[in-house]
Formats: sequence, C-alpha cells, structure tokens
Amino acid sequence: MTVPTRAARAHSFNTAAAQYAANRPSYPPALLDAVEELAGRSLRGARVADIGAGTGIATGLLRARGSDVIAVEPGSGMAAEFRRTHPDVPLVRGDGNRLPLASSSVDFVTYAQSWHWTDPARSIPEALRVLRPGGAIALWWNTSPSDVPWIAEAGARQAAHFGIDIEADKKLDTHADVADPEGRLGLTLRTLRWSRRVPLDTHLANLGSHSMFLTDTDTDSEERHTAYFAEEREHLLKAFPDGIVEETYDVDLLVARTGA
Repeated sequence: MTVPTRAARAHSFNTAAAQYAANRPSYPPALLDAVEELAGRSLRGARVADIGAGTGIATGLLRARGSDVIAVEPGSGMAAEFRRTHPDVPLVRGDGNRLPLASSSVDFVTYAQSWHWTDPARSIPEALRVLRPGGAIALWWNTSPSDVPWIAEAGARQAAHFGIDIEADKKLDTHADVADPEGRLGLTLRTLRWSRRVPLDTHLANLGSHSMFLTDTDTDSEERHTAYFAEEREHLLKAFPDGIVEETYDVDLLVARTGA
C-alpha cells in the first residue's frame, strides 16, 4: 500500500464521522479524576477548550463533569457529527496549531486522541497562550496493551496487513519526549487500564474507523480489506465464541500545570 501522509490521516475521519461516533470507545471515569489530581484543580465550573474534539466523545464527559466547554474541531465531517450530538455546546472551527481562542481565556486545554495531529512547535505556544495562570493542559489516548494476548495477536495481523508496526507508532505518540520534544511543559504521565464489552460488529467497525484503513485507497484496497475483516472475524470468534469482544485499553494521560 501507499503510506499516507500524516495530514491525510488527520483529515480522513471526516469521511467516516458517523462510524467513528457510533463505534469508538469512550474513556473511564477515573481518567477525569486523574486529570483533576495531576492538574491540582477541579474540572467542575472550569472553562475547558477541547481541541480536536471530533464527534464530541471527550466533550460529553467534560460537560457531565460540570465543565464549561468550548470545542475546537478542524474537520467538516466531524464538526457536523459533533453538532448533531451536542447541539448546545459551542463549537469553533480550527486546529491546535492556531487556536481560534482569546489569550488567557480557559482553565484547561484538552486533547483526546488529537495531540499527535498537531505540531508541538506550534501547538505548545498556542496552548500556553490561551491558558489562564494556574491552568493545565491534558493530553490522552486510548492505546492497545500488548500484554493482552488476543490484542497482541490482532496487532500483529494488522501490522502484517499494512506492512508497518502500527501499534509501535501509536504508542510512540504518547511519550512525553515526543509530545513535548523541548521539555517546555513538564508533562506527568499516568496510565489507566480499563475495558468495554462490545458486539463483534462494533469492534470491527471501530477498527475500520482508524486512519490507516480510511486512507488506504490503492486500487485493490477494498478487496484486501474485505478479506482482512472476514479473516479477523474468524480469529476473534475463536477468542470470543459468544460474539462479545472485551476490548482492553490503556489510557495514557499526560498533564502539565502552568504557573500561578
């Protein structure tokens, strides 16, 4: 396959926004507890800018926690899905490299599954610009733990399908020295394990909403993907005969506080 550019992968979700919203995992309640602990302040009543908000998975959790949220999303398809499911949440179009927000206007900036689509040389100064004194930046990702046997086996099959080490790439995104190459933020890492049980079809649709599948548009890609998902279904039914897949995730959370 032709290896897609990072920009192409970042924008690919707009073609599958409804699939993304319906099948992607959320995050455990303990995640926001950890955000508050590491930030040293409550999310309740805080002004939060959720950057790269996508379809609003994290935005909804922040709202339920009591935050006053404004969402920032660059993609038209994702923004349309966001507005459908969160019509009462303010949404502005923009990305993390150039935030359409006033300086010193928010208490938190959050990036759920989105920081790796930004350029830290630009997104870090922007995050610091819009944060109020004593504010915090929080970045997090659901990652696939390789110590779970069926996940390691599935990851190896996916890597073979695309000819690249996908899981290694995903894990690298969450490292503090990649997220903040110059060490300007002083990020603290916290990892939280959680799981969800979903029908096999939901699991496969979740998998298909990832950028590597969405951007693989070679002439034989549809046929190859059809065969891949058929084989993956057979493999997973051996691990989960009742057709309910227990997806296990490690949420890698990075938090930094600004000066008071």
